[in-house]
Amino acid sequence: MKIIGFGLLTLFSSLAFSQSRLTTFILVRHAEKETASVHGQDPVLSDEGRRRAARLMDLLLFTPIAAVYATPFQRTHQTVLPLAQAKSISIKEYQPGKMDEINRMWIENEGQTILVCGHSNTIPRLANYLTGTETYKDFNDQDYSNLLIITVFVPGKLASVIWLKY
Repeated sequence: MKIIGFGLLTLFSSLAFSQSRLTTFILVRHAEKETASVHGQDPVLSDEGRRRAARLMDLLLFTPIAAVYATPFQRTHQTVLPLAQAKSISIKEYQPGKMDEINRMWIENEGQTILVCGHSNTIPRLANYLTGTETYKDFNDQDYSNLLIITVFVPGKLASVIWLKY
């Protein structure tokens, strides 16, 4: 009986250790943007987009988040800004096509949860990179509601995914 108890204790200890190194990426596309914009290729959020950004803040307000990342566009920054301000976290910029930047995010925040905001074509590619699959296709241009929660031990391996709409 003691051997079984010790075996279970060892198993649970090793699981607890491995879980402490799991990193969670919360991936979102930017919220709705202005279509007719004086900002050209860098539009700001529309009224609906600002409401969605507020919903994102409400959804994640009590989630421990170590870092917030956005591409260098106003719409991505404005999507995560309410949450970043509520948590007193600075928004860090990243280039979505550079997987070494994704690896840097993981290394800098290993064992924690981070929020990453991108675009209809970059968030699915990031999800595929993190999961080591080709499961995720570009989001429909009119769909701003996807929220992917991907927990990884190492990018490209051992991932779990929760796909929500918000």
